[in-house]
Amino acid sequence: MKIKLLDNYMEFDAPLKGYEIASKISPSLSKASISMMVDGELKDMSTLISNDSEIRFITAKDKESLEILNHSTAHLMAEAIKELYPLARFGVGPAIEEGFYYDFEIPGQKLSEEIFPVIEKKMLEISKRAEIITRKEVSKKEALDLFKDDPYKTEIISEVDDNEIISIYTQGAYMDFCRGPHVPKTSYIKHFKLLSIAGAYFRGDSNRPQLERIYGVSFFSDEELNNHLNILEERKKRDHKKLGKELGLFMFSEYGPGLPFWLPKGYTLRRTLEDFWLDYHKKHDYLVVNTPIMLNKELWETSGHWDHYKDDMFIVEVEDGTYAIKPMNCPGAIQIYNNSLHSYKELPLRYAELGNVHRYEASGALNGLFRVRGFTQDDAHILLTEDQVGDEVSRIISVYDYMYSVFGLNYSIELSTRPDDFIGTIEVWDQAEKALEEACLKTGHEFKINPGDGAFYGPKLDFKLRDSMNRIWQCGTVQLDMQLPGRFNCTYIAQDGTKKTPVMIHRACFGSLERFIGIITENYAGAFPLWLSPYQVEIIPVSLDNHLEYAKEVEAKLNEAHIRTDLDGSEEKLGYKIRQAQVQKIPYSIVLGDKERDNLSVTYRKYGEQAQISMSLDDFIKMLEEDIKNLK
Repeated sequence: MKIKLLDNYMEFDAPLKGYEIASKISPSLSKASISMMVDGELKDMSTLISNDSEIRFITAKDKESLEILNHSTAHLMAEAIKELYPLARFGVGPAIEEGFYYDFEIPGQKLSEEIFPVIEKKMLEISKRAEIITRKEVSKKEALDLFKDDPYKTEIISEVDDNEIISIYTQGAYMDFCRGPHVPKTSYIKHFKLLSIAGAYFRGDSNRPQLERIYGVSFFSDEELNNHLNILEERKKRDHKKLGKELGLFMFSEYGPGLPFWLPKGYTLRRTLEDFWLDYHKKHDYLVVNTPIMLNKELWETSGHWDHYKDDMFIVEVEDGTYAIKPMNCPGAIQIYNNSLHSYKELPLRYAELGNVHRYEASGALNGLFRVRGFTQDDAHILLTEDQVGDEVSRIISVYDYMYSVFGLNYSIELSTRPDDFIGTIEVWDQAEKALEEACLKTGHEFKINPGDGAFYGPKLDFKLRDSMNRIWQCGTVQLDMQLPGRFNCTYIAQDGTKKTPVMIHRACFGSLERFIGIITENYAGAFPLWLSPYQVEIIPVSLDNHLEYAKEVEAKLNEAHIRTDLDGSEEKLGYKIRQAQVQKIPYSIVLGDKERDNLSVTYRKYGEQAQISMSLDDFIKMLEEDIKNLK
């Protein structure tokens, strides 16, 4: 049996388990390894290797390790809950982007965060037992028998194919089923924290029982754990709902749950972002349009949205029929395309729209600007020929590269493929998915496959942004649609004089203006860059009697240069005014006294800095204008 290890080979006379192979290389490697990659597939260290294989051992230094550790910690928590509450029944317990969770039910009892120390103590107790985590493969019938007392587990198992082998993991007296892999022993799990508890409907269905979900996080060292907990504390300070209130950006009303009200400063921020978006798109050959917010049911039936989105749409009955408030903009863009005849020479046609859409979100899912019922999509719908798809998607990715870089946001790409409820043919879907793959590769971007998560009308690229707090956000999308134009009889005159159906690309960069503003509010901790800030300069006269008139002159000159200002003409003390400018996170505050008035100058201080710098008013304005021009 020949084993490839990086660039080396080792030969063995008999089958060996993973940890045995690792120990023959180095006892320390065997101890440090929590899993192994065998021919590209993650396996437990106890897996028996009996054929020629390529192996990479996974330690705490490898990117795959945290997911394995957190999945194992979810099982450890479930074991602790089961020991504390023997009647507990369990749903699912996966690793997630940052940590893990487990869904469970304790008949007749609800837990709260107050019980976390008790659960954590039990988890540490189990960790110290160093229980070996073993994997066993059983049939579906055997699995159903093993979990016959847990209705949630048995329901999930019952949906597995009859001939599929199911893996069961056991540690001590606790048993669970999942694909794995897991760490070799519970003693590998030492540095964890339970974070929160929430209700979660079984399988995400509001008609099913509501289970309890405990979230937690696990690391390989106390230092990593404490660093993460510090980040979580910082995130609380950056909560956009908290900052939105403190900075006077937006509000919500009980008369419109999930429908944000933009306050003056917030509206300025929003309009600045919209103007930036509009200016960029006009310069890059997009035609800006606007479509009605409410359209007849027949249009949504033709598009296919009625069958797939009806339950998420707001429906209105009027005298001439049933209307729906639009949940997306694409059918409206198609109406604009069909308003006139088109030639291949015009394509691609790029329609851009800041379209206001509404979707019915359950009240429990609403979350500030992140999850609302009414929002603005920064949409674009591009009609083009099939042979133009690759170049156009590459062009869109370059747009995203620029737009996200302005806000200092990095991203990764996921390719979401054909879902179960797709429309069209598999052949067309395969062709569309290949086009998106090739566009990513052409622009030098790696991507991850997200199987079955495409829209019902076509595959898509999802752009996952990473902010300054290391969180991942789903914002941009590029959806390739080879179905909808045909459903609406869209055509163009081809070069040979025949009528052909164009392809459509649905494209949104920010995704939702509301959500994106929430993201950047937290990313910047409310301290927006100069070009975007609602107020760019706070003007503070030292004395109202002696310096207010000069302050008004400065204000007028700044306004003339289209620099957004706020003049503090209150009777408060100077120190208080300066502190308030910092609290409101205004990029520049200028203090005007005798020297500044007499020299037609300003003394400014940048937000977050202590240095006070004096310069002429004209030079100050030029400096700001240059920074705003460069989006600083």
